[in-house]
Amino acid sequence: MDKWTLVRQKIFTSADELRFSRMLAYWRFKGLKIVFSNGCFDLLHRGHVEYLSKAASLGDVLVIGLNDDDSVRRLKGPGRPVNTLEARAVILASLQYVNAIVPFPEDTPLNLITTVLPDILVKGADYRIEEIVGYDVVTAHGGKVETIGLVEGFSTTGIVNRLSDKR
Repeated sequence: MDKWTLVRQKIFTSADELRFSRMLAYWRFKGLKIVFSNGCFDLLHRGHVEYLSKAASLGDVLVIGLNDDDSVRRLKGPGRPVNTLEARAVILASLQYVNAIVPFPEDTPLNLITTVLPDILVKGADYRIEEIVGYDVVTAHGGKVETIGLVEGFSTTGIVNRLSDKR
């Protein structure tokens, strides 16, 4: 199988497609620890790569909830996302430590987290653990919620602002 096919196979269209693919059941059957994180990942940068690699190291499988284009627009404002959902998904799926990308249309990934029921839910350390969306769902099922420190000086908004200042 060619590498492009392997990348595309990591991208699911919805939580239902991931569930119906039986990947979640397979991972659980094998006793693999599922880690979940989410975000817009509009312009992939060093901060994202370090954050996601650290998240992946907390378990065996990394599932990323990816805000769809409309939800990015609602959260980040007009002019965002810079990259389309498909482009962002392909870039994330090309990372060797990412196992699945699942877009979601809501402003929060709560429905997706409820479907995945990860063993570990991860967000950046700019969040308080108890305030992370899905905290109650994950902990009620015996899972953990963790935060990872952000790489200072790297943010998509900062990159976009620097680019628009150079015009």
